[in-house]
Amino acid sequence: MFDFFSSVFTTHFVRAAVIKGIPLLYGATGEIITEKSGHLNLGIPGIMYMGAIGGLLGAYLYEKCGGMALLTGGNFVVPVAMVLAILGCILFSLFGGLIYSVLTITFRANQNVTGLALTTFGMGLANFLGGSVSKLTVAKVSIALTYTGKAFKLNIPFLSDKLGVFGEIFFSYGLMTYLAIAIALIAAYILKRTRVGLSLRAVGENPAAADAAGINVTKYKYTAILIGSVIAGMGGLAYVMEYIGGVWQNSVLGDTGWLAIALVIFVLWKPANAILGSLLFGALCVLFNYVNVGPAMQEIIKMLPYVVTVVILVISSLRKKRENQPPQALGLPYFREDR
Repeated sequence: MFDFFSSVFTTHFVRAAVIKGIPLLYGATGEIITEKSGHLNLGIPGIMYMGAIGGLLGAYLYEKCGGMALLTGGNFVVPVAMVLAILGCILFSLFGGLIYSVLTITFRANQNVTGLALTTFGMGLANFLGGSVSKLTVAKVSIALTYTGKAFKLNIPFLSDKLGVFGEIFFSYGLMTYLAIAIALIAAYILKRTRVGLSLRAVGENPAAADAAGINVTKYKYTAILIGSVIAGMGGLAYVMEYIGGVWQNSVLGDTGWLAIALVIFVLWKPANAILGSLLFGALCVLFNYVNVGPAMQEIIKMLPYVVTVVILVISSLRKKRENQPPQALGLPYFREDR
């Protein structure tokens, strides 16, 4: 038994679990902020795809329009490619969030149907744009932004290689990893400790009462959904840049977005809990690569993230404490004249 754990839980495994879990953390944090406003956004998987392809296109245009020579000639221009990738991700994610916001807030469309339609649209748009740009590359089958991908993987100098195992576990990741943790902690603080967070939670629990108290319900809903969409879209960028090194292939994110939505329930709608929850999900997703078992058992291990997701949904339905429940107005449209 000791040999099994010592062979599985290596520093390489921990790093792989962290890098795999970070896109889930982005998606879960963005969805938590959205749900706190009373909106269930099942379009998160589509928005993550849109953020991923938006970031890739931003970096691709830079590399193919003269940036490649600069990238290979000096590190001082690497941040330019990263900034353009992040800006492209933000723009595409905002576009997806705006579609969902207008339909569900202004036109009060069904949130579940709108979210599922947005997921289909986002994945289709990303695959179309990614496939179209792939035809322009030398390989004609995928986009490979090697230099930009390496830039996103750059770790903290000195700390990652001077502190031994401690440095390898905690300081050997790229910018997107530390940014995800910082965003989750900031979101947790704002939701729990600030007046803005209190107002947002009031909107999600009882928008009519919040409106009567002078809170601009529409403003808070739009703001939360758009911010949540941008954060979720960053998860798609983190996946394609930091996890797989700047490579795009159609349907590259797989079911990452759906696991992020399940993670929201698992962590009880608390962004700080999502940090550890995402690491657990990430570990379950990569575990099959680190166990020496037969093919049949390996397939069973691959099922663990989905089995855990089902168990989470069952357990969540049995929870009785109010603080462990979703916002009361989650999924319900608000119309001021209905008060």
